[in-house]
Amino acid sequence: MISPETTTVTTIYTTFDSPLGELLLVGEESATAPGGTALASLSMPQQRGVTVQPHWRRAPGPFAEAVRQLRAYFAGERTRFELAFRTAGTEFQERVWRALEAIPYGTTTTYGRLTDVAGAPRGDVRALGAAIGANPLLILRPCHRVIGADGTMRGYAAGVERKIALLTHEGALQPTLI
Repeated sequence: MISPETTTVTTIYTTFDSPLGELLLVGEESATAPGGTALASLSMPQQRGVTVQPHWRRAPGPFAEAVRQLRAYFAGERTRFELAFRTAGTEFQERVWRALEAIPYGTTTTYGRLTDVAGAPRGDVRALGAAIGANPLLILRPCHRVIGADGTMRGYAAGVERKIALLTHEGALQPTLI
């Protein structure tokens, strides 16, 4: 009898110092991803539920391209990311996350408008908000560009102050003078 092959997924990670604090990049080794690593998560300090696990292996090398693109983004030299992602959301979440990628740099959209883009009924705004909140790739899938219909800054997994900082960086908000 032939036993089915089991594949072991190796989870690797690195950290990156950014203007928003230390970012945690998590990936999975992948034979099909450029560079051999598909990015599974990008999170920020104090983000709930995101911590390095004991079985993960620290490996900064495979994240060199992601770090290069993030540095260029924070330097104002990049407005889009070209990286391989591997996320494990529901079909609805993945559809919402793809819709986030279509929001242009330097702009915002509302939750209501995003339901249309994601092909969700208008009554599913709460489900859409939950899917946005579960986005594992902050900055890369720009959920920070989604705001309330009245222009208010709704929740952000890494804190509303970081959402405001990202929108200000992108020119979608004017800096506040204190």
